[in-house]
Amino acid sequence: MPEYRRVFIKGGMYFFTIVAFNRQNIFSSAQARLLFLETVDHVQSFNPFTVVAYCILPDHIHMIWQMTEDDADYSKRINAVKRRFSLKYQQRFKNLPPKSSAQIKRRESTIWQRRYWEHHIRDEVDFQNHVDYVHYNPVKHGLVSRVRDWEASSFFSYVKLGFYDLDWGDNMQNNQAGDRYGE
Repeated sequence: MPEYRRVFIKGGMYFFTIVAFNRQNIFSSAQARLLFLETVDHVQSFNPFTVVAYCILPDHIHMIWQMTEDDADYSKRINAVKRRFSLKYQQRFKNLPPKSSAQIKRRESTIWQRRYWEHHIRDEVDFQNHVDYVHYNPVKHGLVSRVRDWEASSFFSYVKLGFYDLDWGDNMQNNQAGDRYGE
């Protein structure tokens, strides 16, 4: 089986899927979602990048990040987000499952799956497909029937900027926004 290698391109734009450990619904509460966004802001202040789009679902998160022109190390940022969020989540919520011996050995939490999905955005069409996928994902998972009914995403920023109408996605079939991006 071939070994997976991540692509690191300075100034690149990347789509990510980060999944909660054992698909726990850790982002069901508004407090957990806010804590995640605060964590991303904190990491950005030390390791700059731009959040281009995001959607926080109960058990996973989709994001598109634009790296700075002189940096490609998104792994450092993802790891910092996961580490800080885990620490702050444990302090605030204190209801985590016990760690396995492997998690203790690797100094892992019971909040995140070990790995994450990443995809380098290649061009404008790839970008638009991924932005649409991010925003349509709550409908795809049956969490809401309309994109505008899911508040934990950047969809409303895109509406405000004129990229989407408020009723965007209302007539789409679940598979139109794609099943191809890691989740």
